[in-house]
Amino acid sequence: SSGINAEWPLRPGVDIPVDESLKESFIERNPCESAIQCAPEMSEHEVNTERFETQSRGINHVEGGWPKDINPAEVEQTMRFRKKVEKDEVYIQAIQQLGSVMEHTIKQNNAVDIYEEYFNDIVEDGCAEPPSAKTINVFRDPNDNKRSAVNISWYPDNAQKLAVAYSVLEFQRSPPGMCMDSYIWDVESPNKPDMVLKPISPLVCIEYNPKDPHCLVGGQYNGQLAFWDTRKGSQPIEVSAISNSHSDPLYKCIFLTSKTGTECFTTSTDGQVLWWDIRKMAEPTETLILDITKKGKPTLGGISLEYESTMPTKFMVGTEQGIVLSCNRKAKSPSERIVANFSGHYGPVYALQRNPFFPKNFLTVGDWTARIWSEDLRESSIMWTKFHKSYLTDGCWSPVRPAVFFTSRMDGCLDVWDYMFKQNDPTLSLQVCDEALNCLRIQDSGSLMACGSHSGNVTLLELSQSLSQQQRNEKASVTQIFERETKREKILESRYREMKLKERAKSQQEERAPEDDEENADELVAEAEKNFWFTVEQEKIGIEKKEKAAEQ
Repeated sequence: SSGINAEWPLRPGVDIPVDESLKESFIERNPCESAIQCAPEMSEHEVNTERFETQSRGINHVEGGWPKDINPAEVEQTMRFRKKVEKDEVYIQAIQQLGSVMEHTIKQNNAVDIYEEYFNDIVEDGCAEPPSAKTINVFRDPNDNKRSAVNISWYPDNAQKLAVAYSVLEFQRSPPGMCMDSYIWDVESPNKPDMVLKPISPLVCIEYNPKDPHCLVGGQYNGQLAFWDTRKGSQPIEVSAISNSHSDPLYKCIFLTSKTGTECFTTSTDGQVLWWDIRKMAEPTETLILDITKKGKPTLGGISLEYESTMPTKFMVGTEQGIVLSCNRKAKSPSERIVANFSGHYGPVYALQRNPFFPKNFLTVGDWTARIWSEDLRESSIMWTKFHKSYLTDGCWSPVRPAVFFTSRMDGCLDVWDYMFKQNDPTLSLQVCDEALNCLRIQDSGSLMACGSHSGNVTLLELSQSLSQQQRNEKASVTQIFERETKREKILESRYREMKLKERAKSQQEERAPEDDEENADELVAEAEKNFWFTVEQEKIGIEKKEKAAEQ
């Protein structure tokens, strides 16, 4: 037989003779097909690779491309060299050749606008898109001893950075040698913090100055307030004096609307609200004692704060006793500063925020529910969520959609509630992680949400367009919902008051009844006796009539 290649003919290596006796042990299969794989078979498997760390470094650009005998800094030498090159025939031919190509491209661009928007006049309807959210990045605590991400603040100018406060809030659970640093992260660089903040005590809350993005304040575990300028390094510029600060962890800090943009106020579980000017932090400018008994001693501990710039004299405090206090900073006397209180939670009020579109309505998050209140009603909330199996830890309104708010839970779920869609259950529930979510903060554009977990992981989520874009007539519909629910609660409240008045009147009558019975006891006995004998006489007369009738 001839081989495939004439130079290398095929030769038999082994010649095995046919054994007919073996044929009886086998069954002939006709036709016979067998698949042959040229590549070796490999098993399918997955592996989690190590995180790739990147760093941004700057370079200095030096002007180049000039001949060695010409100094680029000398204007006369460079001008002389340019004129010389411009007279060169090769240069002229190249420019003419490139000019025709460029002219053709310019004409083409003028004829067809590749960036033209054809359907600008059509309004996009976000209702058609189902609500969803996707994870963009995860920022992990770089320390070996993991701490909880307890508070988040977004960079005021854009969604490029976020500041995260890290701390261990469980009493006496801090490991020895625990790092006290907190970090500012760049949204696009999750591998390494953009900046490290070095407080003297772990931060419990952190807040950017909305008027100056380089300045931020942080509330510390020891009750002090620290102030940073990111242009001047990681160390705080100034720290409040410990003798004039809070005696418990500083849980919340909010900047006030003022001409200087340097005023803020804080609260703590020590039962105080303090006002500060970050230019002079030796002592607070004002103090309010959280006392509803008006005895001059703290009776409630502050956990959360709320301040609306359109109502500069009003503010609200959420307490660890489950009561929300409505206050007026410019009251005539300290006892009149606490205007009203709203009670409805069985545990600390972890989140408190007015609706950005309807400031009279505010959201509270505590125990197993989130509640929506109206300032006109103090007895009860107008709307509330169902009781969850897991404890709620934080919540906030959407800055762009008046009907949407968010809550975080101890089981690691983020719930998105849209009252335009349904009110009994969340519109979207996301299992962000397998541990407790401690805090959440939405960016002002309404499309980015940051959630902090118990082990220090901060998950950045991008919300779908249906959750981050206001729907048609949404504001009017939400107005009707809030007004209807407020009216309903007012009717129920008045009905409840009527029932209480009737019960009180009934109980007063029952108290008076025994006294009247004692006075009229003899008369009642005499009347009963008279009725008894009258009945006996009537029975006798009836029996006598029957006997006479029987005899006849």
